[in-house]
Amino acid sequence: MSGYQKVKDYIFYQLRTIGENDGQLNDDSIAQEINNVKKVIKSGAHQYISSLGVDIDLEDKDWKRMEKVLDSQFNAKWDASTLLQGREHQEREDPTWWTGRVQQECTPYYWNNYKNSLNELPLDAVKAIVDDTDRIMNNIENPNVSMFDIRGMVVGHVQSGKTGNYAGLICKAADAGYKFIVVISGTNINNLRDQTQKRLDNSFVGIHKGERSGYGKHEHLQGDKQPISLTSADKDFKRHDVVKNAGVLNLDNTTAPIFLVIKKNVTSLKNVIDWLNSLNKNSITQHAMLMVDDEADYASINYKDDNNPTKINERLRELLSLFKRSSYIGYTATPYANVFINHKAGNGKLGDDLFPRDFIYALGVPTNYFGAREVFLDDKRKYLISIDDYQYIIPPDHKKDFELPSMPKSLYEAMRVFVLNIAIRNLRGEGNKHNSMLIHATRFTAVHQKLASHVSQYVEKIKNEINAYGKLLDANRQSTLIQDFKNTLSNVHKDIGYSWQEVLSSLCDIIGTIVYKEVHQHKTSAPLEYRDNITTNAIVIGGASLSRGYTLEGLSVSYFLRNTKFYDTLMQMGRWFGYREGYQDLCRIYMPEIMIDNFGHIIEITEDLIDDFRRMESENMTPKDFGLTIKQHHGVLQITANNKQRSAQNTYIDINLDGRLKDTGWLSRDKIINKNNLSAIRNLVSKLVTKKINQELKKGKYVWINVDKDDIFNFINDFKIPKTIGVKERMPIDLIKEYVKSIKTKWDVVLYGGSQGEDFLATKEIVIQKEKRNTGVNVKGNQYEIRQISSGIAEAIVLSDEEKSRLGSDRKDIRAIRKKPLLILHVLETEFDKELAAFSISFPGGIKSKGRTIKAKMNTVEQERLLEEQSDD
Repeated sequence: MSGYQKVKDYIFYQLRTIGENDGQLNDDSIAQEINNVKKVIKSGAHQYISSLGVDIDLEDKDWKRMEKVLDSQFNAKWDASTLLQGREHQEREDPTWWTGRVQQECTPYYWNNYKNSLNELPLDAVKAIVDDTDRIMNNIENPNVSMFDIRGMVVGHVQSGKTGNYAGLICKAADAGYKFIVVISGTNINNLRDQTQKRLDNSFVGIHKGERSGYGKHEHLQGDKQPISLTSADKDFKRHDVVKNAGVLNLDNTTAPIFLVIKKNVTSLKNVIDWLNSLNKNSITQHAMLMVDDEADYASINYKDDNNPTKINERLRELLSLFKRSSYIGYTATPYANVFINHKAGNGKLGDDLFPRDFIYALGVPTNYFGAREVFLDDKRKYLISIDDYQYIIPPDHKKDFELPSMPKSLYEAMRVFVLNIAIRNLRGEGNKHNSMLIHATRFTAVHQKLASHVSQYVEKIKNEINAYGKLLDANRQSTLIQDFKNTLSNVHKDIGYSWQEVLSSLCDIIGTIVYKEVHQHKTSAPLEYRDNITTNAIVIGGASLSRGYTLEGLSVSYFLRNTKFYDTLMQMGRWFGYREGYQDLCRIYMPEIMIDNFGHIIEITEDLIDDFRRMESENMTPKDFGLTIKQHHGVLQITANNKQRSAQNTYIDINLDGRLKDTGWLSRDKIINKNNLSAIRNLVSKLVTKKINQELKKGKYVWINVDKDDIFNFINDFKIPKTIGVKERMPIDLIKEYVKSIKTKWDVVLYGGSQGEDFLATKEIVIQKEKRNTGVNVKGNQYEIRQISSGIAEAIVLSDEEKSRLGSDRKDIRAIRKKPLLILHVLETEFDKELAAFSISFPGGIKSKGRTIKAKMNTVEQERLLEEQSDD
């Protein structure tokens, strides 16, 4: 461990101790503690320096970086977690059975062991786990209740710490008296099950591969409480092994909980069911069972008839049905398939389907979480590198027998950036930290295997060149590859604070540690492992095997070509989300522009839905209400797992536009089309003036009240926008037309004027200033992409002064109190076009609105095409 790392860890624990003793840190605590350590080191306090066991040679930039990292850890703020409960669940006899009584009565052996192992987390992070798991515990049932069947779901962001949460939940459930605990790992792939097993061995079992691990290294293991783990890091559940190693084991003859981590496949589930059926039936029914279904939206969903469910769904429900006391908790970052489950589905043999009827709990995230918004909705796009050179080398429509001739130049660059990142982190004193690069280029394993061959050749070439020339004074002149590294450094990492010679010297130190790994269902190479005592620097090539729950440690570079129209699949493939203290500035994601667009738009949709979730909690609404909202939310129409239904008929889906804002975020660059659209605005305004519709001028904006829907329909019909589909469709014009025709209501219209643009003459009488837009407008091929057309101020223009003062700028509240839809007309003045026509429609209502649904149709061809994209081959 480097001097930097030793000093940072020392200060971290000092700050943590201060927080524990004083209750909180003040604003200056971090700077003060760093200055204290600086003084000690400068004074040559030999006892302190010898305790660190390393030479201390830190520059000013090291101290500044250290303060920034510690600040992001200790001063992170958490979003509030939110909870929806079913009506019957709210009316239980003892809704706070855990925090109100049992928590005080039981001995928290498992929880205390786990909590003590969290000493590498800031206190606020530990507090979040404590509070969240307490609330979730209150929503599963007291294991001493005679009979219960809980269905719940916990929602967390991708790579945000869901495993840490359910590890804490498992420990508290074991303390409360749950006797049989089974974790269904996220996929049918060994690497994820093995990773989950290792984490839970560390946090709950205390033993991994026969040796003390995690909390077990430091805490006393109490024999009669030692969890009986029927699976290991090397082996999934096998009935023969259990009988051989544990003898006649049942739930009556042990005081400790029985624990399993199994793959989500039919065989593993059947093995557990058969073993339980071989035991005394009474020994099962008298004990409580907790099932944690990781990645619960994957494979757990029944998309067939309930009398003939999909096999995994059937086995999960069959396993639950063996116990009279069971709590099922699904964990996922993408809950949309789960709430599409028919909440009434079930049968006498298997019981209810897995719809989370009792509760949905959404975990908050801290401000230091490296999330989708920071990556994809930042105008600077500092983490994104758009690529298009792959199309002739790895065509998007290639088949599984495709012969890969070479690699795109952008992939060579991405690999160089990754190697440079390792060298830079080494210079920063983080040479003992794991580093990973992800290459996800295809859904075909065979093509990934061919790509791996090219990757390995380039890795070997890099090693050979660096070893041969890296220590020469004119290394970049002797080697064109080393010159490529120098150019890449100056192009991608301009302000890292180290000279080229320093980076090159570090490259020479780390180059021998780099490996490449294939991770897929038919893997032929050694498994990818991240060990505590050996640093892994790996270029990882894989597809779906890496896209569900699997954590790539120290991921700093992603090369991503795999596309899909499914929202949940696309988000799960994004392994780059998470926590990146100390190297976030080095992270880069290489992907096609269309995928950058897709990510950006689905993130906006997701945030809209999360906002709905929070509002539902305040309105005391239920999981069933949340499911209805998602089903009716335009934007998830073509990308949710609801499309798994292989129906022989066309599928009709109800869409509710209430409480939404839709805008022309994509506009044509064609001059003739834009001229037509300007005419459409002028024609509508002229018609409203001629009809003497109620007109008012408000601060340079013209407002017309109670406009006939026919005038609105004609305008929308005349205005031409590019045809986009799926996640890019921000103005679903066909749905809007259907809304206008089918919903009997008057409209309000605003011609929105700016304050800095030139004049726009709508008619002789109606003149506004165009809205000047210097940012937020991008050229994408033959279209303009505009980040935001209308603001909350525009949506509030028809409200009274009292209503505006009361609601402020909360756009959802503004829409909720309005009674009529609002058409907002815009004329933008941009650097690309001095007179660009656009419009938005703000629909009234909110999460409790009913009756304004319209039907959308998706045929079986589209369903089949979307379904095919989900799986690797």
